[in-house]
Amino acid sequence: MTPIVTDEDIQDGLARLIALDGRLAEIAAIAGPVPLRRRAADFEGLAQIITGQQVSVASAAAIFARLQALVSPLSADQLDLFSDEDLAGVGLSRPKIRTLRAVSAACADGLDLAHLASAPAEEAHARLCRVKGIGRWTADIFLLFCAGHPDIFPSGDLALQIAVRDALGLAEKPAPKELDALAEIWAPHRAVAARLFWAWYRVKKQGKETMPV
Repeated sequence: MTPIVTDEDIQDGLARLIALDGRLAEIAAIAGPVPLRRRAADFEGLAQIITGQQVSVASAAAIFARLQALVSPLSADQLDLFSDEDLAGVGLSRPKIRTLRAVSAACADGLDLAHLASAPAEEAHARLCRVKGIGRWTADIFLLFCAGHPDIFPSGDLALQIAVRDALGLAEKPAPKELDALAEIWAPHRAVAARLFWAWYRVKKQGKETMPV
């Protein structure tokens, strides 16, 4: 794979997407600039995504900022120096604390997140999902925003489901499997397609952040 690294990569992917599906031209015109939004493919990057599970963007940002202030640098080794009570004190739920502990243990057992970022998507996805507490959404978001994988479409993301429904004029919000089927037409540029729909939805939400990280 060729990872998405720059804004030029986004523009190239967007042009190829519109060639694949003409409906996206109007969506792109409304969306405006499509953000790159990359993070490092490391423990801190994955910790930020775990923090954002099932909470608002604003809440996730506030909790993660407190976590960074407490655990600095935010690494697997450094996290182990703090108790569960310390981590709960910054606003992390008990399940998220358990997931961060599981990631830390996996890293100590040989999980190399930076190397994982360069692995094929299916292999990387499966390896992440073997860590207790990490499901499809977390793995998808890590591979998209941290690894820069070009062909990831997080069909379990609620904002993305709503964006696709509204932008394409669907009668109902597609379930993840239905959205997977819809997104097949956008391969191998599904990561740019996801960014496009989030950007479109942000315009419709009058600037309210819609990307999960």
